[in-house]
Amino acid sequence: MNKKTIWITGGSTGIGKALAIKFANEGWNVAISARRESLLNEISDKYENISSFPLDVTDKDKCKEVFNNIKVKFNEIDVCFFSTGTWDPKKEKDIDVQQMEEVFKVNFFGTVNTIKAVEKYFKDKKDGIITIVSSIAGYRGLPNSTGYGPSKSALNNLAESLYFDFKRSNVRICLVSPGFIKTPMTDKNDFKMPFLKTPEYAAEQIFDGLINKSIFEIHFPKPLTLTLKLLSFLPSKIYFGLVGRLTKYQKNN
Repeated sequence: MNKKTIWITGGSTGIGKALAIKFANEGWNVAISARRESLLNEISDKYENISSFPLDVTDKDKCKEVFNNIKVKFNEIDVCFFSTGTWDPKKEKDIDVQQMEEVFKVNFFGTVNTIKAVEKYFKDKKDGIITIVSSIAGYRGLPNSTGYGPSKSALNNLAESLYFDFKRSNVRICLVSPGFIKTPMTDKNDFKMPFLKTPEYAAEQIFDGLINKSIFEIHFPKPLTLTLKLLSFLPSKIYFGLVGRLTKYQKNN
């Protein structure tokens, strides 16, 4: 029986790296992509069934080229996990248009580029899973999140839209909404992160949700995500008051 194959973007660090190792340990072929080739090679050198495919997801043509290279090597791809993201909290406290454009270019359009690269393959195959990694920051507006939160909210909407389009071809669209996971990106945060978890914890949750369940959204840790989901249903006045107090956000009069 041939091994199944997963393609992971953002695979050099954090959740992407931990998930690559998890799938490799489960006997899958794993193709990992990210911009930093040296980090990818460090991982692929340690694991026989992890292969490095460097990629800048903002390059549409390169996304197609890399996917074709993965197809040549493995013949078939069963799961795609698109988790490229960027975040700079210091530039999120004011309206920095250039920063917002960069965040959307990577987080949103970078994800769109990779989905577009695999669209025809999966629709023709009529099987498989395309996974879009969002964030709890995409549920509703948060203080000091002028670019990151909106980019993740856009991914949530995109995933729901694509769900209908790909379901007609028997392809599963899956949305992943992690809480606070200790990664190089969250290390930039200067506030206390409730229910902070390890990338390995995230990988276990994602693997279980992708392989053992058929749910649309994989979100974790539940004490945090379920609370935020509840908050997202509240009227704006109540939501703003609660979140303002929770984040010690002071409105300027």
